[in-house]
Amino acid sequence: MAANCYSERMMEYEIIRSSRKTAAIQIKDGRVIVRAPHFASNKDIRGFVESNSEWISKHLAMSEERRAEASYKLSQAELKALYSKAAEVIPERVEYFAPLVGVRYGRITIRRQRTKWGSCSSKGNLNFNCLLMLAPPEVIDGVVVHELCHLKEMNHSERFYAEVNRVYPGYAESREWLKAHGRELMAMLDD
Repeated sequence: MAANCYSERMMEYEIIRSSRKTAAIQIKDGRVIVRAPHFASNKDIRGFVESNSEWISKHLAMSEERRAEASYKLSQAELKALYSKAAEVIPERVEYFAPLVGVRYGRITIRRQRTKWGSCSSKGNLNFNCLLMLAPPEVIDGVVVHELCHLKEMNHSERFYAEVNRVYPGYAESREWLKAHGRELMAMLDD
């Protein structure tokens, strides 16, 4: 794999050549990376970049926005407010969805977690991340249903996901939202 840097009309990009068959553009840490086949000429790559300049500009702006958001850290007062809000909202959502799932649950705990949005124990206790309060309501519901369904299926099997989707048909969208924005939210926690 060879990497070279180029600048075209004020747009800098890095080329990484490999045995791939087609070219692709990636935005990573505010950089434009063009992954290209060994046989692609610099002229072809330049044309590919120029033809995708609008997409590149849009995604560079989004990347910069995400990096700016990621540098923001929640204050202790903001965290306390998130805990309070989560302690009010999440038990209501659990109470609403538990009968739809057909399960009983134990204690609900709100935590400040760096890697998980929710978890459940074999005793039926549920844990939820206070940062969920920064997500849209449908995302909160998706996490609540996910954890409640674990009380039926303590795995991530097809049966588990069939149950999650039966109870909450919008689950896939909420999961995608967390994949797209979850890292930004987690980055708001102070080290």
